Amino acid sequence: MTKRERNIVLVAVALGIVLLGVRALPALQTLYQEGAANSDRIRLEIEREQRLLDAEEQWQQQRLRIEQRSAELSGQVFEGDAAPLISANIQRMVREYASSNGIAVTSAGLAEPLQTEGCFLVQQALSFQSADQLNQLSFLQALVDSWRWLAVTAFSVRRNRNQYNGDITVVGFSRTEAANVTEQRQ
Repeated sequence: MTKRERNIVLVAVALGIVLLGVRALPALQTLYQEGAANSDRIRLEIEREQRLLDAEEQWQQQRLRIEQRSAELSGQVFEGDAAPLISANIQRMVREYASSNGIAVTSAGLAEPLQTEGCFLVQQALSFQSADQLNQLSFLQALVDSWRWLAVTAFSVRRNRNQYNGDITVVGFSRTEAANVTEQRQ
């Protein structure tokens, strides 16, 4: 090989090294940075997964508590999503409590329904009559004890000679059909 050919080869090798340095070095740095970023992302995902695994038992316990509470609450509402049906159930319960405590229900007003997200509230006003004041206390106590079904929102009594006349307003709740469908889908 001549000196000129050797110089051409050396220049070609030098240009190759410069080209390799100019092109390959930034590409290698980019690959290294992407690898470091992927490594950090994977480490964060592993930590997140570990936290989720650690919290799994806590979430399961909370889910069980919510399901138990839901079952408990569903036993405290009336069935149906029509105001007349719920009103009839409320009247029936109040009349049963009244008759078992020596009180006569004399009239019932129109039910006042109120529907909100997944819940149906029916307010029912009733008038009653009693000859004994103690009967009213036991009647009211029976209603208070039925807190799972009924809530007393108003109670008034007037004495008229030897008789007590009063008014009571009770409310009852029901789940609407839309709430029942949503719950069944879950």
